[in-house]
Amino acid sequence: MKVFKFGGASVKDAQGVRNVSKILSLYKGQKLGVVISAMGKTTNAMEGVVQALWDRNQSLFVERVNERRQFHLGIIEELFSNTKAITHEIEEIFHYLIESYESSLPDNYDFEYDQIVSIGEILSTKIVTAYLDHSGHNVQWADARKLVRTNNKYREGEVNWSKTESLFNSNFISMFENADTLITQGFVGHTSEGLTTTLGREGSDFSAGIMAFCCNAESVTIWKDVPGMLNADPKYFDNTIKLDKISFREAIELSYYGASVIHPKTIKPLQNKGIPLYVKSFVDPTSEGTVIQSEMDSDHLTPSFIFKHNQALFSITPKDFSFIVEKNLSDIFERLALANAKINVMQNSALNFNILLDEDKIDVQEILAVFKDSYDVRYNGGLELVTIRHYDEPTLDLVTRNKEVLLEQKTRQTARLVVKHK
Repeated sequence: MKVFKFGGASVKDAQGVRNVSKILSLYKGQKLGVVISAMGKTTNAMEGVVQALWDRNQSLFVERVNERRQFHLGIIEELFSNTKAITHEIEEIFHYLIESYESSLPDNYDFEYDQIVSIGEILSTKIVTAYLDHSGHNVQWADARKLVRTNNKYREGEVNWSKTESLFNSNFISMFENADTLITQGFVGHTSEGLTTTLGREGSDFSAGIMAFCCNAESVTIWKDVPGMLNADPKYFDNTIKLDKISFREAIELSYYGASVIHPKTIKPLQNKGIPLYVKSFVDPTSEGTVIQSEMDSDHLTPSFIFKHNQALFSITPKDFSFIVEKNLSDIFERLALANAKINVMQNSALNFNILLDEDKIDVQEILAVFKDSYDVRYNGGLELVTIRHYDEPTLDLVTRNKEVLLEQKTRQTARLVVKHK
């Protein structure tokens, strides 16, 4: 059995759904477990539906629900000559969603979020399954809300691995007796009470990893709009190079530092069972792509660049000019936790503790306020964090050209630079 994952960009319109069918046709006769995300920007749109519901803004709620309804019905109209069966099924889902406005709201926003936003994956998988069946694929639909067991931490469900493995073995693998391809939802799970949870934004990659782990899959392939894993984001870097082969360890490092191709949670369960992960292009599905596996002998061959923009560098100094020691650090971290600040880089000297934060995820005035009684704080905004794996002097010269380096950290494999454009 192979596991495939198709993200929202690959099923954003009717042409994308047809392309998924063509890709699966390349694997006719093989057993495929296919994880599919919500179509296009549906997750963002469904978040807007939740907010309108929570604000009790009925007209906006109905408008946003109907916009998603028309979007999905438009794709159906393009895909099918006879739309009656699938249209009825999709209309029922939207009818249920509209009716939910009249129900009393729970106290927990995150619970309501999961019940509504997860509908995006249900819609996409229903439509794709119907089209694949219409196109001659031996296919069945499987409900992730009965497969992936999580705790009750809504919007960030934590997987109960032993129960999930048991559910896949009893309720999923047996379905291959009557189908070659099983379609299920990414991002979605359920509690022991049967209530829907989600695994966190971008969690569909993780869903593919969960399925592969539980089913002892031969491999996982994530189909994207890039030719594979690149050594830099082509939006910010010219002349990118495809990484043909890297290790699980290297992929985890790149994910930790902010590479966006693979969700960080995806890799570990595959590493635990030695299941290779392929990143391939849904635009050019016969090309080789990238394979992520156990061997590390190729990791050092090509430097990789990760850029984080909109960074703010804070320099924190005790007002009594005491040294930065364990007692100070404990106090500083407690104050940062109060401000819900997540650190990208930290570095200390005798008198200063420097931290780098995402500027668009913090309130600068709140950061300054939590420290003002005992610390002097200076900060620079509009900065860039550059991480280079397997750096050398030419690569350092390249990324610092016409830039001022405000902070620098180096290990044998990784250089991290906080820079400001001159």
